[in-house]
Parts: sequence; structure tokens; C-alpha cells
Amino acid sequence: LKISPDAWQVCAEALAQRTYSDDHIKFFCFQVLEHQVKYKYSELTTVQQQLIRETLISWLQAQMLNPQPEKTFIRNKAAQVFALLFVTEYLTKWPKFFFDILSVVDLNPRGVDLYLRILMAIDSELVDRDVVHTSEEARRNTLIKDTMREQCIPSLVESWYQILQNYQYTNSEVTCQCLEVVGAYVSWIDLSLIANDRFINMLLGHMSIEVLREEACDCLFEIVNKGMDPVDKMKLVESLCQVLQTAGFFSIDQEEDVDFLARFSKLVNGMGQSLIVSWSKLIKNGDIKNAQEALQAIETKVALMLQLLIHEDDDISSNIIGFCYDYLHILKQLTVLSDQQKANVEAIMLAVMKKLTYDEEYNFENEGEDEAMFVEYRKQLKLLLDRLAQVSPELLLASVRRVFSSTLQNWQTTRFMEVEMAFLDHRGLRHSSAKVRSRTAYLFSRFVKSLNKQMNPFIEDILNRIQDLLALSPPENGYQSLLSSDDQLFIYETAGVLIVNSEYPAERKQALMRNLLTPLMEKFKILLEKLMLAQDEERQASLADCLNHAVGFASRTSKAFSNKQTVKQCGCSEVYLDCLQTFLPALSCPLQKDILRSGVRTFLHRMIICLEEEVLPFIPSASEHMLKDCEAKDLQEFIPLINQITAKFKIQVSPFLQQMFMPLLHAIFEVLLRPAEENDQSAALEKQMLRRSYFAFLQTVTGSGMSEVIANQGAENVERVLITIIQGAVEYPDPIAQKTCFIILSKLVELWGGKDGPVGFADFVYKHIVPACFLAPLKQTFDLADAQTVLALSECAVTLKTIHLKRGPECVQYLQQEYLPSLQVAPEIIQEFCQALQQPDAKVFKNYLKVFFQRAKP
Repeated sequence: LKISPDAWQVCAEALAQRTYSDDHIKFFCFQVLEHQVKYKYSELTTVQQQLIRETLISWLQAQMLNPQPEKTFIRNKAAQVFALLFVTEYLTKWPKFFFDILSVVDLNPRGVDLYLRILMAIDSELVDRDVVHTSEEARRNTLIKDTMREQCIPSLVESWYQILQNYQYTNSEVTCQCLEVVGAYVSWIDLSLIANDRFINMLLGHMSIEVLREEACDCLFEIVNKGMDPVDKMKLVESLCQVLQTAGFFSIDQEEDVDFLARFSKLVNGMGQSLIVSWSKLIKNGDIKNAQEALQAIETKVALMLQLLIHEDDDISSNIIGFCYDYLHILKQLTVLSDQQKANVEAIMLAVMKKLTYDEEYNFENEGEDEAMFVEYRKQLKLLLDRLAQVSPELLLASVRRVFSSTLQNWQTTRFMEVEMAFLDHRGLRHSSAKVRSRTAYLFSRFVKSLNKQMNPFIEDILNRIQDLLALSPPENGYQSLLSSDDQLFIYETAGVLIVNSEYPAERKQALMRNLLTPLMEKFKILLEKLMLAQDEERQASLADCLNHAVGFASRTSKAFSNKQTVKQCGCSEVYLDCLQTFLPALSCPLQKDILRSGVRTFLHRMIICLEEEVLPFIPSASEHMLKDCEAKDLQEFIPLINQITAKFKIQVSPFLQQMFMPLLHAIFEVLLRPAEENDQSAALEKQMLRRSYFAFLQTVTGSGMSEVIANQGAENVERVLITIIQGAVEYPDPIAQKTCFIILSKLVELWGGKDGPVGFADFVYKHIVPACFLAPLKQTFDLADAQTVLALSECAVTLKTIHLKRGPECVQYLQQEYLPSLQVAPEIIQEFCQALQQPDAKVFKNYLKVFFQRAKP
């Protein structure tokens, strides 16, 4: 029906003649008209367009006489169609749109209801920020609003006034609708039409009528929020406040209705923020006298703001946070705070601390919408605390100290909500809720880290109390541990921090660290044996998980060390070397390879930092195991380990690298050459990532000054490696890998490209590297609009510059007489290219190269 060319006429007639009584048919008729107006209006003749206008007006007239009003969903759909027709025709065919509608509806309550719905639908077509408009529509909307301001807005405002006055005591629904319309339109019409005595007085009157006051509040909020001259805004807000205060609205404690208070809080927030904006503008303009007045006006609202902030209903409280935050921002800019301002800061602080407390109803185990809203609200309060700290750190500390001291007097018997500091007992790590235990583990770790040295007197006690929480719970005994393995990581880290930062002598630290790690090692050996014998796959997986946790826990304790120095000083090197020896055999376990290897690899990363060269004896055998029957992902994760070792130890690991270089490359090539399904996206992606890792490895080796590792692999292997780098630079459309390949090539040219470089390398430069610098950017897939590709081109330029630097005039001659002519480049462009290449400033050549390839591409 929607697409047939004349169905809309059937629907229009049905609506005008009231043919159908079924609501869904009526709704559908409007949908067909909506489709016609939205997508096919320009195809209609003038007569047909006229027919749609008349249909809608006669439908509207019929509504006045209907014994029963239409259902809300039909009224809303009708209003949408009116609004669509309005934005299509108002500027051309139907300038009297509003006057025609007003003359039909007069003050009939049914008609007024539809008139107000049409106005809201028009507002969402013209103003609604959530609707995405084309630039054409945006221009049209601006023109419509300008024309409305000129031609009809005063009449519309007059109609709203009449509606509000007529219906305020007899029809609250229509009155609330009208208030909503005023609130929506006030943002873009002349404010003086609304912000005048007769209108404002009526709105303030509505504030005392229970069924109207929430909408009246929102309407006043929109008026206050409207941008205007700072002094006028201040006067408007002050006059509003005066009336509201006289009417008793500022005494919050007598008000029971929380829904109204939430709206009122939003209004006070709007008034406060408006005054602050006025103050900022006046300060900026150097109008000190008026700025002083604005500040005075702000200060007189602070008492009310505090009452709302501390209100037990979080919605009421969160609606005022913006004003609070901005008020503190003002105080931050003042050089000296008055006693009253200091008292205000303190009051905000105490309010925030009180409101941060979880209430009894908070359900930690099953957090729903209420809980999510409270978490969000807590985040806003945290922002206030941060701002308070900026305004006056001394005041914040003094208040915290007071709250702390009063809480500490009976903290042992106080509820968890009041003392989230209570870490180790039934209110913290042993709380009945797993969520609370988990959060406590994290916070306790942060607490210990930040207090560091002050923890010394309590170390032994804490270690004893958390002893049972450190147990590695193996899968078989059905024992449900209090903490998840993620939580245990924090507890292990905490234990490590306590030991390392203690003031104990090295022997004592070493003993404590042994006590911490020995149970993990012992458990690890037993579990690894069990895994080797396990038949059932599920059991294998849970044992491997447990082994992985053991390695992870040991790894986490090492976070307490900043570098090798502290490991040595604490006498802890030996313990960690024992751990290495215990964990490495897991690498040769044929079962559950992925998870075991990944855990041990992470541990090795940590040990390279903590133990430095003491780790080196373990690397060869570990590498050998990790290179056995491996997948793309294994290699991809193994290469960063080798890169870390290479970059850290450089020449020290040269013999090891030379020995494992080709085995590693063979493993990589073997995986890359495996055939994959044609459209297996994930396999293709894994290969791409592995290729990147491979080039990153070569970049690390050459960048660490160890090109001899490659040079010593025998001529055939060297050539094979070099060819893979050329392929990486040219053949694969992956700018990240291409960039790395050009970095490697320029490094090799820098090292080997001179007169005394390896035999045959100069030939390789001209035969392969120079062509790569042209073939790669000339590819269709080399997209110069892409940022990563531009970086690859930049490295390509560096490569050419380096070749010129090492080979001199010979390079220019080769380009001029052989290579560029072979690409059919015009002689004058060849000349231009060679001049740019010989420029001393590398940046000039980089920019030139980009232009050169932009021109070269069809």
C-alpha cells in the first residue's frame, strides 16, 4: 500500500470520512500519509498536495465533535504527519499553517491537546539534537525558525498563555502539555515573550498546584537555562528566587514529595550554574561591580544547595552536583577564602563523605539498575572530592582526619558500610559477598602500596592473617576458596610489597619470600605430574588452569621489585631462580600447551627485568621447548620475549641469537607457508600478525647493533632473509609491516652499504632495495590517504636517502640512467627527483616523495 501510487488517496479519504473505527487501521492510514509526505511529496500535483492539507484539517475538525478522543498513539502519529507537512510546506505553500490550526481548535480541550502535540512534533523536527540532519535540512530548519520568529511566534506565545490560564484549574493534562511546549520552545524564541511578569507569575502560581508543579519546575528550568546577557540573567534568577523563597520552597525539610524535589533540585542547579556563568562572563569583561553582585547571589544559594546535596534521595542529590562542582571551581580561583566559604567547603566535604556510603539495600551479589545508578552517582561524588582537594587540600585532610578519628573510636563494632577500611575481617576479605571480598582484595593492595614504609610494625601479623587466602586451590578437592584467582593475584602482590618494603634484614626478607613461594613450587610439581597422567580433557584443562595460576601468583610477587638492584639487595634472586627451574619443565608438557606456555612466558618476561643476566642460562632451553610444534599465536607471543632479551642484553646474547636465529626463522616460515582455507579470515589475520612480529624481530636485531647475527648465517640464508624483507616491503598490503621493513632496510644499508660492506650487498641494493622503494608506493593498495601508509612512505624516503648517503653519485647515476628510465619516467621528472634526493634536508625529500607518487598514480 505504501508504495502504490494512489493508495494514499484511499487512506486520506478514509480518515476524512471516518470510514473505519478500528484504531490500527486509522494508525496505518496515517503511516501511509506519512510515507507519502516524507518520500514522494514532490511527485504529487498541486491539487493532490492541496487534498492532503484539506484531509488533515477536516480530520482535525472532526476531532472536536468525536464522542470519544482518539487513542494516544493515533494522536501522536497524526501530530507527526502534521509536523512533516509543516516543514515541507510552511515556507512555500502553507504560511498560514498555525493560524489555520488555531482557528479550527479554538479553545476546545481536544483540539488544544492535538495542537500542543503538533507543536512538540514540530520542535523535534526542527530542534531535536538527537535527530541527525543533512546540511540541507539544517539550513531549511534555520530558515523556518527565522520565519516563525517574524510571523507567528508572538501569536503562538499568546495562545499558550490563554491555554495555561484557561485550563490551570480544570485540565491538568493539557496544562502540563502546554508547559512542556513552552519549555521546549523557549530555547530558540525571544525570551522576553516568556520571561515577563504575567507569564512568570502564572508559572510561579503553578508551582503551588500539586498536579502542575513538576512541569512548571521543568519549564522554569528551561527559561533559566537560556543564554542571555549576564546582568539580565542575574536579575531574572534573583527575582525567581525571591518569589520561590517567599512561597516557602527553600525549606526543604517540610517537603515529602521526592519526585517534585528531584525536579526542584534540577531547577536550583540550573539557577546556580546560570549565576556562575554570569559571574565568569562579568569577570572576563572586567565588570567587577556586577561580578561581586553575582558572587553574592551565588553564595546565598549555597545553603539550599547543601540541603539538596545531603538529601537521602540520591536523585535529588545528584541533580545538584553540577552547581556544587562549579561553585568549588569559583572558590579555587579566589586568592583568599572567607570563613563562610571555608565552612561551605567543609560542609560539602562532609556531605560527600556521608553520601558515598552504601545503603543497607545495596545488593552486591546481584547488581541491578539501582546499584548501577548508585555506582554512577558515586563516580560523580568522587569528582567532587577531587575538586575539593584542589580547592583546599588542608581542609580536606582536616575533615578526613575528623571523620576518621570519630569512626576509629568504635570501628571494631561498626557496620561494613561505615568502615570500608576494615580489610582483613568479616567486613572485608572474609565478607559474605564475593563481590565485596574481591573489591577489598584490590583496595587492600592499593592501601598497602600507598602506605609502604608505615606498614612495618604490622607485616608479620598481616602475613599470618592472609596465609589461608594464599592457598592454591586445586580442582580435585571441591574446596571453594574465598577469593577468585584474580583476587588472589592482588593478595600475592600485597604480600610481596610488604616483604620487599619492610625494614627487615636481607636474610629475613629472603626467608619470608621463601615461605611465600615454596608452597606454590611444591604444589606446582605435584600438579604437573598429575597433568601428565590425566586422561579426561576437562580435568587436564582445570589442572593446567591451576598450574597457570601458580606461575601467575609467583610472577605477581615480583611486582614489588623495581629493578634487579632490589632483588639482589633482598637476597631474593635465589628464590626466583628456583621458581624458574620449577616452572620451565611445564614448557615440555605436550598437554594444554597454550595455557602453560603463555604463563611461563609471562614469568620469563618479569624475570628478565628482575634477575637480568642471571636469567640468561635458562633462555636457550626454554626457547628450544617453545619452538617445538608451535602455532602462529605461539610464535607471535614468543618473539616479544626474544626482542626483550635482544634489546636488553645486546652483545651478551649474540652467540645465543646466532644459534637460534635460523631455527626460529624456520618455525616462522613453516607456519607462514602452511596452506589455509581461502576465506578463513582468522587464519589470514594470524599470519599477518606473525609476519609483523617476524619483521619486528629483525628490526630489534639490526637496531640493537647486531647485524652480525644475520651476517653469520651463511650466504644462502642471508639472501633468503633479505628477500623476505623486500617482500614485506612490497608484496603485502600491510603498512605497519611495510614501515618496519623499510626501517630494517635503511639500517642494513647504513651498516653494510658502504665500500667495505659484505660482498654482493651493493648489488643487492641496486637490484632489490632501490626497486622496492618505488614498487611498494606504486601499488594500488598503497593508500596515501591513510596515516599508517604515510609513515611507511616516510621510512621509504629514509631508505633512499641512506642509499644516497652511502653510495653517493653512483646512486644518482643509477637512478638517472638506468632505473627511472626503465619505469618510463619523463626526463625532466627524473631530473627533479634526483635534485630532491640530493637536498640536505630529509624533510624536503619526504614531502617531495609523497607528491611524486601522488602524481605517478592514475
